[in-house]
Amino acid sequence: MSAFFITGTDTDVGKTLVTSGLLYTARQQQLSTLGLKPVASGSERINGHLRNRDALALQQQSVPPVAYERVNPLTFEPAIAPHLAALEVGQPLKASAIAHFLSETLRQSPRDFTLIEGAGGWRVPLNDQDDFCDVAIALELPVILVVGLKLGCLNHARLTAEAIRADGLLLAGWAGSVVDPLFAADPARFDANIAHLNAKLAAPCLGIIPHLAHPDAATAHRYLSLESL
Repeated sequence: MSAFFITGTDTDVGKTLVTSGLLYTARQQQLSTLGLKPVASGSERINGHLRNRDALALQQQSVPPVAYERVNPLTFEPAIAPHLAALEVGQPLKASAIAHFLSETLRQSPRDFTLIEGAGGWRVPLNDQDDFCDVAIALELPVILVVGLKLGCLNHARLTAEAIRADGLLLAGWAGSVVDPLFAADPARFDANIAHLNAKLAAPCLGIIPHLAHPDAATAHRYLSLESL
């Protein structure tokens, strides 16, 4: 079984699009899949239950099917930093507890290809002591970095890659997602930025997803590959 932790250079950089796209790609190769998003804020009530759109997207790409509560055990309504959302409802987050839950899930639901999506970037806090990266560290998972391709992404990507390696984890690969169409407007400049990322991140590029008017896993997977993992 292959399992990876998905992080991003920031929030809203395309983590879920890349995660669901990679899971879709694995499904096309007849692999069993599991997408997990243990903590999610910014959710809505559907039939009386809090549901997060990103977590639902990962659940949809999980085959055999898995219960929503297994994909996303910690769901919060306000679209704010997870640790603040958790405190507001008296449910403080702890990295060790999240890692334990995920370990049990991986043990109980073994799949060919599993992706665990974090929240925001590598150093997003869970409480005053723990960051989300502590979950990946506890599980000793290789990391896939999603780079939101926009002005400033070179710095963000390199700093995140340095932090991942400083924490003792393998940067298994990276994927780009064009979040600002203007960033890709000039092909020569865009190619130069991608070349810089390839050189400095020193990890396989799993694909570059262009800016999509209607992003979904089936479309994203056309631009992604699992060959380097």
